[in-house]
Amino acid sequence: MKEIIHLLKTVYTIWSRDVIRFSRDRARILASLGQPLLFLFVFGGGLAPAMTSLAGGNLDFQQFMFPGILAMAVLFTSIFSAVSIVWDREFGFLKEVMVAPVRRTAVALGKVAGGSTVALFQGMLVLLLAPLLGIRMTAAQVLVLMGLMLLLAGVMTSLGILIAARQRTMEGFHVIMNFLMLPMFFLSGAFFPLNGVPLWMELLAKINPVTYGVDPLRQVVLRESVPAQFLSVLALHPIATDVALMAGFGLVFIIPAVWLFSRQG
Repeated sequence: MKEIIHLLKTVYTIWSRDVIRFSRDRARILASLGQPLLFLFVFGGGLAPAMTSLAGGNLDFQQFMFPGILAMAVLFTSIFSAVSIVWDREFGFLKEVMVAPVRRTAVALGKVAGGSTVALFQGMLVLLLAPLLGIRMTAAQVLVLMGLMLLLAGVMTSLGILIAARQRTMEGFHVIMNFLMLPMFFLSGAFFPLNGVPLWMELLAKINPVTYGVDPLRQVVLRESVPAQFLSVLALHPIATDVALMAGFGLVFIIPAVWLFSRQG
C-alpha cells in the first residue's frame, strides 16, 4: 500500500510541475492559439465559399473544420509537451529525477498525465471560439468533449514520450515529430470528409489515431447545429467505436513508452 501511495505522489508531483509551468507561461498560452485562429478564420474563411455543397449545403465549412481545429490544438500541445523530456535531459534535470528514490514508471506516467492536462486546457481555450461560428452546445456536450479531448491528449502524449524517450537532442525530436504530425493531422478528416477518398488515403486514415479523435469530436460538437441526417453522412464510426480504438492506440503507445523510459541510463 505504501508503495502505491509513493507511486501516486510521484505521478502527482511530475503532473503538477508540468501544469504549473504551463499556467505561468502566458506567452506560450497566447502564442499557441495563433495557429488554430489562422486555420479557422483565414484558411477556413477562404475556402468556405468553395465548400457550400458540404452536407447538402446544410453545413458551413468553418463549422465543419472546428472539431478538427480542436483536435489540432490537442494534438500539437500534447505531442510537444513530451519535448520537456529532451529539454530536461539536456539541462540535467532528468538525471536528478532518475537518481531520486522514485520509480521511473511513475515519472513517465506523470509526464503523460501532465501533457494530457495541458493539452486539455488548450483545447478548452479553443472551444471558447464555438459561439463565433454559430455552434450551439449544451453543458452535457461540453463535458463529453472534455472527456474525448483528454483521451486524445493521452494517446498523443504517450506517442510523444515514446519518441522522446530515446532522443538526445531537441533538433532530432522536432524533425521526427514534424514528419509525423502533419500527415497525421491532414489525414484525420479535419479539413475534408474521408468518405469517398482514394483507397490509399482511406487506408492511411484507418491506421491514423487522430482520425478516431476527430470523428467523435465532430459528432458531438455539431449535434445541436446540424440536422442528424446530414451529420450521419459525415460520421465514420459510432462514438463508442472511436473511443475503443483510441484507447487501443493509447495502450500500444504507452506500454513501450513507459518501458523505454524506465530503461534509460
